Amino acid sequence: MQPAWMVPGLLAVVLVAAWLTAMARGYALRRQLLDQPGERRSHAVATPRGGGIAIVASQLLACACIGLLFPAAAATLAVFSAGLLLVAGIGWWDDHRPLPALPRLAVHVLAGLLLAGLVWHWTGDAFRAVSSAVLAIGLINVWNFMDGIDGLAATQALLAALAYALLLPTPVAGLALVLAAGVAGFLPFNFPRARIFMGDVGSGALGYLLAGLVALGLATRSAPLAVLLIPLSAFLVDAGLTLAGRVLRGERWMEPHTQHLYQRWVKSGHSHVTVTLGYALFGVAGIALTLVSHRLSSPWNQLAAMAWGAVAAGLWFALRNTSNNREG
Repeated sequence: MQPAWMVPGLLAVVLVAAWLTAMARGYALRRQLLDQPGERRSHAVATPRGGGIAIVASQLLACACIGLLFPAAAATLAVFSAGLLLVAGIGWWDDHRPLPALPRLAVHVLAGLLLAGLVWHWTGDAFRAVSSAVLAIGLINVWNFMDGIDGLAATQALLAALAYALLLPTPVAGLALVLAAGVAGFLPFNFPRARIFMGDVGSGALGYLLAGLVALGLATRSAPLAVLLIPLSAFLVDAGLTLAGRVLRGERWMEPHTQHLYQRWVKSGHSHVTVTLGYALFGVAGIALTLVSHRLSSPWNQLAAMAWGAVAAGLWFALRNTSNNREG
């Protein structure tokens, strides 16, 4: 995207995403696509779902426009868009008619392999390609697990996209800004009071899109993988430690539950706004550390990222214990 078109282009993405979110809400109400309150849910009223289709559509439209402006990137954007369509498509289907885990996972793996193929084509580096595939599959599901209260998944995606816009080289930074703009158009409908949820179509797509930005960071050798993961650390730590605990206790980790830290916070009496803003504050600190770490030489930048991960894990345990005490 040429600099002269950057600001109006991003504004157009915001407006298109907002308009499409409003349309998606009307569609969900007509089709009765509603998430009902329940024991394993954090909301109190029936709420339409599937609003994330607006983010997906805005990103696909932006990719098409960028491909027209830069024909050399058209093939890469087409493959990337195909992966996004796979993830969003299976999510849209699941929002309408719940699917078993295996077919969803198979589609996620296929999308991850498409992303890995792009990285292999760019770099010829097997580690970077495999890392991109694993990260795509992981983030698709992590964003789905963590999309449980108003604004949380959207704000974390927005902050991560802004971090990559500041960290990655100019062409890739433009794609990160496009993602941030798409999420910004959706967010007013989801926070501070959700009038529509993003649904699986949105949460999975956000995970895939963020994995794509990390893959581009690896392909352009902009930063080590550990540094690129810092903007995602709030979700990676919460989801990772929560799921590890469930596995160790012999629980079925894929089943819905209310054991993530953000869910415990809500159950202990904090509002969705408070919890989402708490995670956002952590995310802003992560952006600052990402930019500082990027200026450090190896291995200090990777050590800084590892130290941040250790701090995040310690904070997770402390806040979990506090929440448990308040619930008790």
